[in-house]
Amino acid sequence: MLVNFHAVFKDMNTPSPFKEQFSSADGEGGRNAKEDHIYLDAMGFGMGLCCLQVTFQACDIDEARRLYDQLAVICPVVMAMSAGVPVFKGYLGEWDTRFNIITGAVDDRTAEERGLKPLKENQFVLPSSRYDIIDSYLHSNEYNDVELIYDQKIFQQLKDGGVDDLLAQHIAHLFVRDTVSLFQEKIVQDNEKECDHFENIQSTNWQSMRFKPPPPNSPIGWRVEFRPLEVQLTDFENAAFIVFVVLLTRAILSFNLNFYIPISKMQDNMRRASNRDAVNQEMFYFRRQVVPEDEETSPTHSTSHEEEYTLMTADSIINGKGSFPGLVPIVRMYVNSIDIDVETRCTIMKYLCFMSKKASGELMTTAGWIRKFVMSHPQYKHDSVVTDEITYDLICELKEISEGKACEDLIGSFM
Repeated sequence: MLVNFHAVFKDMNTPSPFKEQFSSADGEGGRNAKEDHIYLDAMGFGMGLCCLQVTFQACDIDEARRLYDQLAVICPVVMAMSAGVPVFKGYLGEWDTRFNIITGAVDDRTAEERGLKPLKENQFVLPSSRYDIIDSYLHSNEYNDVELIYDQKIFQQLKDGGVDDLLAQHIAHLFVRDTVSLFQEKIVQDNEKECDHFENIQSTNWQSMRFKPPPPNSPIGWRVEFRPLEVQLTDFENAAFIVFVVLLTRAILSFNLNFYIPISKMQDNMRRASNRDAVNQEMFYFRRQVVPEDEETSPTHSTSHEEEYTLMTADSIINGKGSFPGLVPIVRMYVNSIDIDVETRCTIMKYLCFMSKKASGELMTTAGWIRKFVMSHPQYKHDSVVTDEITYDLICELKEISEGKACEDLIGSFM
């Protein structure tokens, strides 16, 4: 059975150590309870959560691989901006997003695969859950500084079929895990005409980005799926996040933007992005120079990657600071360079202004707003406990906001 823990938020009256109390009739909970943590004993605590995912179709495989890499670096920042999950099982937690919860909820690695026992029944020691951060870039190997575990036989089969090393390693990496489910009627297939055997593995490797080859006998092309966003309360907020990411992909391709940082730093960013109020409190590794420089006028740079990136706030990354232009201003430049009607331009600029204020902290994240609602509720005892009464009032308020009620802290004057 999977056992998942989430650090409890320690308020002024939270017991120290905090330990959940379970019915004496259920010995399992009491045995597995961990001090200062919320015990999440079912896959549903992770996979029952909502999210906002966007799939883009590229013009060819090269463009898809390029977008996969560049968007992977953006995942942590926008995930922190979209954070929306601060309460679990009636307790305030230390994380503000769903990502780590799902990572633990579907982590089905055996003791051998976790490296706790010598390999005997299993083939690989796997450093992460099947739901986690991507492990390699696909367009360039230069910044892949983390060892990638992959099936050598499948890698060689792909190589023999003409697939390049980077893509062959990526596909072979997916196959280090068993499938989660298999339907009897899908066992025997013609792999020249159907790809369900591949999709069965591909679709149960839930990573922050997903590279999606075209299905056979279909007009669908090469696609990438952007997966870290938390779902928001209103259509306006969801549209703002989606439009921002869509337009950012266009700016990446039009301006030849370069967001590459070592993948180990990107993975570190993802871990930071789930922390409480990460959008305002955390710093993220990001590339200093994202717009291509003029080779004739730019100074000579060291070949060390360490000089190419630095720690920045989400505000600086999105809105810019000093010589760094910021992603929203770059997207605005792209919008100003294309021919669109006035009404569409005004709508887009409204979305971009909203994203700018989310990153600066002028507007709260959904998680921040929920946390504030709970902690200011008259029945909250500053003990980390979110009672049934508080939960009911919270749900009623969230419902009204989703139906159009004004909420200055969360949405400002945009609705």
